[in-house]
Amino acid sequence: MSIYTELSRRNVFRVGIAYAVASWVLLQIVDVISPIFELPGWAPKLIFVILAIGLVPALIFAWVFEMTPEGLKKESEVDRSASIASATGHRLNYVITGFLIVAVALLLVERQLRPVVVAEPDAVVASEEIDNDRSIAVLPFVNMSSDAEQEFFSDGITEEILNSLASVKELKVAGRTSSFAFKGQNDDLRRIGEALGVNHILEGSVRKAGAQVRITAQLIQVDNGFHLWSETYDRELTDVFAIQDEIANEILKQLRNKLVTAEVVVAEAKRTNPEVYELYLQAKQRIYTRIGTEIETAVDELDRAIQMDQGYAPAFAQRGIAVLLLSDRQYGSIPNDESARRAKRYFDQALQLDPNLAEGWAGLGLYHINGPQDTEAGIDALAKALAINPNLIDAGNWLQIALRRQGDVLGSMKIIEDLVERDPLYRPAFSNAMQMFNNFGRQDKAEALLKRIEAFDPDNPDLLLARATNLMYSGRYGEGLKVMEERRELGNMSGVARVFLSLGLMNTGQFERATTEGSPYWQPDALYEIGRIEDAFELAHEQARGGDPDNLFFLLLRENRDQEVVDYLEERWPSLSAFASENPGGEVGWGLMEAVAIAYLNTGNVARFDEAMQFVNRRLVSLAEQGISNFVFSLNLATHAALSGDIETAFVQLEAAIDGGWVSVGEPADVEPALRVLVDDPRYVELEARMLASVNADRELLGLAPLDENYQVQQ
Repeated sequence: MSIYTELSRRNVFRVGIAYAVASWVLLQIVDVISPIFELPGWAPKLIFVILAIGLVPALIFAWVFEMTPEGLKKESEVDRSASIASATGHRLNYVITGFLIVAVALLLVERQLRPVVVAEPDAVVASEEIDNDRSIAVLPFVNMSSDAEQEFFSDGITEEILNSLASVKELKVAGRTSSFAFKGQNDDLRRIGEALGVNHILEGSVRKAGAQVRITAQLIQVDNGFHLWSETYDRELTDVFAIQDEIANEILKQLRNKLVTAEVVVAEAKRTNPEVYELYLQAKQRIYTRIGTEIETAVDELDRAIQMDQGYAPAFAQRGIAVLLLSDRQYGSIPNDESARRAKRYFDQALQLDPNLAEGWAGLGLYHINGPQDTEAGIDALAKALAINPNLIDAGNWLQIALRRQGDVLGSMKIIEDLVERDPLYRPAFSNAMQMFNNFGRQDKAEALLKRIEAFDPDNPDLLLARATNLMYSGRYGEGLKVMEERRELGNMSGVARVFLSLGLMNTGQFERATTEGSPYWQPDALYEIGRIEDAFELAHEQARGGDPDNLFFLLLRENRDQEVVDYLEERWPSLSAFASENPGGEVGWGLMEAVAIAYLNTGNVARFDEAMQFVNRRLVSLAEQGISNFVFSLNLATHAALSGDIETAFVQLEAAIDGGWVSVGEPADVEPALRVLVDDPRYVELEARMLASVNADRELLGLAPLDENYQVQQ
C-alpha cells in the first residue's frame, strides 16, 4: 500500500483541509472583532502563528489516532475490518463543506459592508503607507551622563539615524525639528505620536562613565506602548564619530528587520574635534528656531567652530545660511544684497572643502532664490542637496519657494504639505503653508493646521502671524492688524511678519507708521503716500540695484514716467525673455511684467506690449489651471483684462477681488494704473465707494478717524 493511499485512508488530508478552512474562518472573525475590542495590532498575527504551528500536531494526531465506536484509539490497535475511517471521512467532508459555506458567507458580507472608495493616486499611496505601518519618529537620545558636554554625542547619534532613515522611500520619518522639539520633555509617547503623525518611536539614552559609554535604544509601537525591540551597547569611548557610526548602523539593522525591507546605509559623519562638533550642532539648532537673536548667537558659535577647524565644511555652510537669514527681508537687519555677498563666500568655501556637502548646496540654492534671483540655479542646487540628504528640511522648504516663484504652485503645494505632515513643528514650513493654503482659497486647511500647531507648539510666536494671515486673506485688515500688533510686542519680527504688519498698516491708511515699522519692501510705497517722493524713489532705486526693481517700476508708472521704465529695462536686459528669467512672477500673477507691458503701451511700442502681455497671460492661465483662488489673483485677472480691452471681464474680476478683500487706500486707478481705462464707468465709482467703506470699518475697529472721499482723515 502506498503512503498516499494510507494518508487518504486515515483521513489525514481531510483533517488538514478542515483545519485550514476552519483557521481561515477564525482569522476572518478575529479581523472583524479586533477594532471593536481595540485589540493590539500584533494580536491577529499571534493567532495566525499559533494556528500555523497547530497544523503539524493536528496532522500527526490524524495519522496516529482513529475515531471508533468505543472512542479514540491508536490506529495500530484498531482492527481494519472494524474500522469506521471511511464513515469518519464522510463526516469530515460535511465539516469541510460547512466551513466553506461559512467562509463564502463571510466574504459576501464583507463585500457588502466594505465602503466603496474612489481615491486619487496620491490617496492610494497614503493608504498603503498607513497599512504598511511604516512611520517613525527618532527622539533625541537622552544624555544620562553627569558630563553635560556629552550632549553633542547623543544628539549626533540621533542625527545619524535620522539622516539615514530619511533616505528610505518606503518609510515615513518625522522631521528633525519636530523630533527635537520634544527633547528633554517627558511627554506621553501617544501624544508625541499623534503630534508627529507616526506609529513608531525610537528613543534611547547615552551614559558615559570614565572611558566607557553605554548606549540604549528601543523601538516602541505608539498605540499600545509595546516594545518591539530594545538593546544595550557598551563601548570604549575613543573615537566618538566612529562609535556614532557603529551604533547607528547597529540600530538601523534592527529597524530594517522590523519596519523596512530596503538596505539602510549610515552616511559617515564629517570628522572634526568634539568641541567643534558641539558648537556646530548647537548653532544649527538655533538657526532652526528662525529667531533673529538666536541666529546671531549661532553666528558667534559657528565663528568659533571655524576658528578651531578651518577645514570643517558643515560649519562654513551653516555660517552662510545664518548670514542669509539675518538679512532685513528675513530675520535680521543686514541689507539683503550685502547678506547675499557675504553668504556666497561661505558657500564657496564649504563646497570647495566638500563638493558633496548637502548643506552647502542647500545654502547655495537659498542664495540664488534670495539674492540675485537665479531661480533655475537655485532649483538645481536645492535638488542636488535633497538628493544627497532627503532629510534636509530647509532645502525642501526653499525648493517650494523657488517652485512657487517659477509658477509651479502645485509642485510647491505638494512639497509644503509633505513638510508640515512630516515635520509639523518646523516653523518656516508652517508659515509658508498658511500662505499657500490661502493662495488656493483653502482657509479650512489653514485653520486646521493652525489648530494642530496651537495644540503642540503653543509658544510659537508665528501662531499670531498665522492667525493674521488668515484674517487678512479674508479682507479683515483691522482684526489682522490687531493680531500683528500683539506679535510686534513680542519682538524679533521676521521679514515675513513685517510684511503682514505693513499690509495691515497700508490697508488701513497708516502710512507714516509703515515707513518706520513695516517691511522694507513696502516702505517706498508708504513714503510715496505721505508725499516723501524723493525718499521713496531713492529707496526704490537702492532696491533695484539689489536685484528687485518692482517698487521702482510701479512708482515710475504712478508718476507717468513710462519711458524711464523702458529705458531702465532695455539698458540692463537684452530681451524680455532675459528680464523674465531674472524677474519671475509669483503665485498670484506677474505684476512686474504687467508694469512693463503698461510702460510699452504708453510709449507706443505695441509689439513689446503684446510680448509682455503674452508672458503675463501664460502665467495667469497656468495659475488658474492649477487652482489658485484668492482676491489678489482676481485683481490680477482684472488688471490683465482691462489692459486687454475686455472691460466686462475686468469689472467681473474687480468685483470678485473686492468681495474677497481687496481694498485701495487711495485712488484705485492710481495704485493700479491698469485700471485707468475703467474710471469713467459708473460701476467703478460704486466699487471704489465699497472699498472706502470697508477701509473705514477697519479704521473704526482700530479707533481711527474715518477717511473722506479724497482719502484724507476727516476732521
